[in-house]
Amino acid sequence: MAAIPEFDLNDIKRRMQGAVTSLRGDLGSLRTGRATPSILDPIQVDAYGAMMPMAQVATVSVPEPRLLSISVWDRGMVTAVEKAIRESDLGMNPQTEGQTIRLRVPEMNEQRRKEMVKVAHKYTEEARVAVRHVRRDGLDHLKKLEKDGAISEDDEKRQAAEVQKATDAHIAEIDGVLASKEKEIMQV
Repeated sequence: MAAIPEFDLNDIKRRMQGAVTSLRGDLGSLRTGRATPSILDPIQVDAYGAMMPMAQVATVSVPEPRLLSISVWDRGMVTAVEKAIRESDLGMNPQTEGQTIRLRVPEMNEQRRKEMVKVAHKYTEEARVAVRHVRRDGLDHLKKLEKDGAISEDDEKRQAAEVQKATDAHIAEIDGVLASKEKEIMQV
């Protein structure tokens, strides 16, 4: 029988922090008002039978403050990139000229700001779910250790409480990140 790996609370916390870091990256791509290449970071393109980040199929530049220019490397991928942009939550309408796709960044009116806040909430909920999945994995691992006699019931309960404490702290951090991004988006 294979030895059961020990329970590592620091690994659980590291994985939860990964969800927070990922959320910060996703929310960072929700720029307000000005064009920035990071707006396109969360977009995945169906390329060559796999989902790839935009940066792996095209070069994104900012020729004007309200315009993104996307130079697709492979002519056959232009429609896939265009489709990925249309299906994203960005609410932008790509204009294609050969292998170049132009994206006008719309003015941030009240309705657009509210749409961006909804996208931010969606990303935040995904991060919360990721943290909860890590919690579930940790608790399942503790139950297995207890069942196999590697730790006592008291140890399992104490460690489970630590996992819950880490979960609560990371969820609170996620909520704080959302609150500051929401404030930034709604700022006129």
